[in-house]
Amino acid sequence: MERVPTGVEGLDEMLGGGFPSNHIIVLIGEFGTGKSTFALQYIYEGLNRGEPGIFISLEEDVNDIVSIAEENGWDLKSYLDKKSLLVFNLSASDIKTSIMRVESELPSLIRSFGAKRLVIDSVTLLEMLFEHEADQRKHLLNLCRMIKGSGATSLFTSECDKQNPFHSRFGLIEYIADGVISLRYVRSNSSTDVTLALEIVKMRRSWHSRKITPYEITERGIMIHAGAEVFI
Repeated sequence: MERVPTGVEGLDEMLGGGFPSNHIIVLIGEFGTGKSTFALQYIYEGLNRGEPGIFISLEEDVNDIVSIAEENGWDLKSYLDKKSLLVFNLSASDIKTSIMRVESELPSLIRSFGAKRLVIDSVTLLEMLFEHEADQRKHLLNLCRMIKGSGATSLFTSECDKQNPFHSRFGLIEYIADGVISLRYVRSNSSTDVTLALEIVKMRRSWHSRKITPYEITERGIMIHAGAEVFI
């Protein structure tokens, strides 16, 4: 199976070379665990490899995204200028119209732009648009089906459930996605120290490490200590 390098130090080793091509991966985590940083790192790696990318944000505008990337040494502006990167901010004031446009126009945009990588940050806000679980599931299934048909390898970020860090807030996207990666805090009973830990919970049709692995959020982005383990 073709692999897509993530650009996240230590992660490709745990994945056997990277994300399986054309998969949809969801990154589930609490606030402050580096989900958006991870997503920017993934899209930037693709740009450096000559792979056009699309980054859709429901929280930050384009200037904020560029500034956040610059803090980690990632020059997104040059790729925007070269038109190898598209960044969209979906308006919260007219979000329902925006999501309908995403569902109808995104697949053709991915193909016409030649995008190899897609990020949606975060899918939780899309789920919040729909009051009933049946509507949430229908729209998520439809969106994921169309994205996979476009050929892009995609990364969604998602807030976790407050009671269970392995589950998304609404408990749907992890069953629809091809892969699930959990980012969470681990607090030792015998210490006041807090460790950031990553676990690859699911990756369809692909070998992956089952270790709970510590990571850091650094000035160069996410760094995973693939040779270490977190003992809970």
